[in-house]
Parts: sequence; C-alpha cells; structure tokens
Amino acid sequence: MSKRWHVSRRTALRGLGTAMSLPLLDAMSGGEAQGAPGAPGGDSSSGKAPVRAAWIFVPNGKNMEEWRPKGEGTGYTLSKTLAPLKKFKDDMIVFSGLTHDKARANGDGAGDHARSAGTFLTGRQCKKTSGKDIRAGVSIDQIAAQKIGKHTDLGSLELGCQPGRQSGGCDSGYSCAYSSNISWRGPSTPNSKEINPKFVFERMFGDATQAANRQKRMKEALNKKSILDLVNQDAKRLRGELGQSDQKKLDEYLDSVRSIERRIQGAGEGGDKKLPDKVKVPGGVPREFREHLRLLADMMVLAFQTDTTRIATFMFANAGSNRNYASVGVRQGHHSLSHHGRNKQKLTQIQKIDQFHVEQYAYLLDRMQSVKEGEGTLLDNSMVLYGSAIGDGNRHNHHDLPIVMAGRGGGTIKTGSHLKFKRDTPLCNLFLEMLDRMGVKEKRFGDSTGRLGQLT
Repeated sequence: MSKRWHVSRRTALRGLGTAMSLPLLDAMSGGEAQGAPGAPGGDSSSGKAPVRAAWIFVPNGKNMEEWRPKGEGTGYTLSKTLAPLKKFKDDMIVFSGLTHDKARANGDGAGDHARSAGTFLTGRQCKKTSGKDIRAGVSIDQIAAQKIGKHTDLGSLELGCQPGRQSGGCDSGYSCAYSSNISWRGPSTPNSKEINPKFVFERMFGDATQAANRQKRMKEALNKKSILDLVNQDAKRLRGELGQSDQKKLDEYLDSVRSIERRIQGAGEGGDKKLPDKVKVPGGVPREFREHLRLLADMMVLAFQTDTTRIATFMFANAGSNRNYASVGVRQGHHSLSHHGRNKQKLTQIQKIDQFHVEQYAYLLDRMQSVKEGEGTLLDNSMVLYGSAIGDGNRHNHHDLPIVMAGRGGGTIKTGSHLKFKRDTPLCNLFLEMLDRMGVKEKRFGDSTGRLGQLT
C-alpha cells in the first residue's frame, strides 16, 4: 500500500547554497491554493499541472513545397519535411495561411530577415535603425511572463544556439538586436538569450538572490561534484516519505539531471581539447550543433518539469544565419541557399536543413511526452509553437507561414489536424488563444483581429 504523505508544490531539495526544484509528484495533490492551471493567482500547489508555453524560431524560411501537408482536417498527410513528427501527429496542429503583416516592408524597404525575428513574437513593425533607437514591441512570451511569472523562480527562459550582437547593423539598415532576439520585455529592450547550457543549468539550480560568497561556495562545489551530491541527504529524506510511484518519478528526474550534468561537463572538456591553445570555448557548449540544440532542449524540459518557469523561447539560429549543416550533407550557408532562385539543387539542400530542424523539434516533443504528469504528460500540459516569420526565403514573403504547435494546453486544445485559414489571417490571433489558455486575458495583441478559433 502506497504512502499518503502530502508534499508542497514548492518543496525543493536543499544543500550548500542551492535549492533544486522538484517535478510534479502525486503527493503534491490536495494542496492549499486552488486555481486553473497556469492562471494568474494559481500557483499549482493544488497538484494540477500548470500550462506552459514555448516559442521556437527557425530562420530563413522553408522549402514550402516540401513543408506543406496534403489534405485538411484530421485526415491530412504529413509532408517530407514534417515526417519526423509522425509520432506526434495526434498531438499537434499544422497551420496554413497565417501571416505576419508587420514583418513586411510596409514602406521600409529591404531587411526581411531582421524583421522576421523582431516581429515574430511582437507582431509589431520594427523601427528601421542600426543605432540605439531600436523599437519593436513587448513580445507575447513577456506578456504572459508579466502575469504568471511571479509564480515561478524564473519569469521566463530565453535560449539560443548562436550569440548575437545588441548593436550595429546586421540586415539592410536594421540593428543586430532585431536579428538576435525574439523575446522583448519592452519596445526597446530585448531579452538576451543564453547559449551556454552550463550557465542555463546554473541559473536554474542556483539562487541568484544569495550573497556572492554563498554563490562562490556553490560554484566551487559544482566544479568538484554533481549538484545532486549537494542535495543528496535531502533527497534521501524525501524519498523515504513518498509512495512507490513518486519514488520512481523522483529517481527518473534525478537521473535526468545527472545525465545532463555529465553531457555539459563532457561538452566543455571535449571543446577545449580540440581547439588551439589561445582559443577557449566556454565549458558546456558542445562543438556539435545537434548536441547543442538537444542539450538546450533538455534544459527547457527540466525548467518546465520543475516549474522553474512556464514560459520559454528558443532560437535555433539567428535571423539571416549563414550556418552550414555539414552533418546532413549541406556545406553551403543557410542564408545563401535561401536565395535559391528556384534552383532545384539549392531547394533540395534547404529541405535537408528544414528536416534537420524539425527532427530537433521532434526530439524536444519526445522528451516532454516522456515526462508523466497526473494522467497526462508534460507535453499535454504545454503549447510548443515552432516556426518562422518568413515563408519562402527567396521571395521574402510573410504570409502562409510555416507554423506547427504541439501540446494540448492542459486539455483545452483539440489536436491532430491541419488547419487552413484565409490568407492574411494574423498569427497574433493564435497568440491570443495561447494567452487565454494560460489564464492571461488580453483583448488585442500586435496586429490581431480577434481569436483564431477552431482549436477546440
């Protein structure tokens, strides 16, 4: 017979200057605060899983002919590029026809790549400038974070795989701040993303409010041992109070933390060994792009699983990125290839890049689906939007955007379909739907014209 202890949702494992959040356990049910999952004022101590939201940005548009699914509704067929998502076909929605009008020139001339990032989550026209007077808008993730971020240690988490500059010109007179960021806490204040998994890990499991000497002791300890060693005694105590099901959840969670630590340490060591003496890569950044993406994806899963945050953004690459993808046989730069001029060979190369990105998205979804929460999964209680604010990179068009959203938003979204909308339907209409499911009520956002509909 399992034990019937009650554990507060805010319980953390503690030891030597660190506090380590816990996943949602069965013993956390029946708590004090009652509130809709993710709703302002609800802190999920009731044991109900909160609704999380993540937005993933990929640059340079797509080979849209290989992206678009065939058919509509629940009977649609995945395209070649979307094939890696076969396992999640019933857990997601593919959208066609959505538009970001404010990513268009609208009299400002060239600069579509920079606008595609600056507008992606703001729905606002970016001021064309390469100076300090940048101006976009508050992004959708930060609208949510302002309302529900108070319930978590981190209001939001910003991740990315490429460093970016916050000043200077990057695209036809547009500041690099637009190309490098999708999260904006104010019209002129982007949220810089973190690209080093080690620093993300320390941010999540460290306590930024502690005194500097306490932080120093913690970092010194982390250099010598796992964070799990620091909280080992507390973990043993808690385990003894849990039933068998929760013991298994706790063990799986601690194993995943240990695994990530080893990968971070190995990534840093491997990177240092291969480089010349005068060049040093910060420990924790893998040399291999796929591993970098997946390690950051694991960070996001841990952040959601432990309720460290409910809001995240992830830039697979900066707008206009010219990274090559030699690991999948593409040695020419991505941005260069996006100006394909209908060249079949270039379009084939773009499709390979597109499919590589979708595979990494599928990896994230698989990790989220593996985390059990009550009768569902972490993915069931989330909304994970993947896409771009450019459709065809050669045409620089911003309608019929490549958008997929996975997760059921805590049971409030009917998934498993391909939804087609009238041309120029604002993507911001979908963003309003996402806010609703987090308990954040806004009449308008960006260039929205209303709710999107068809999600329930």
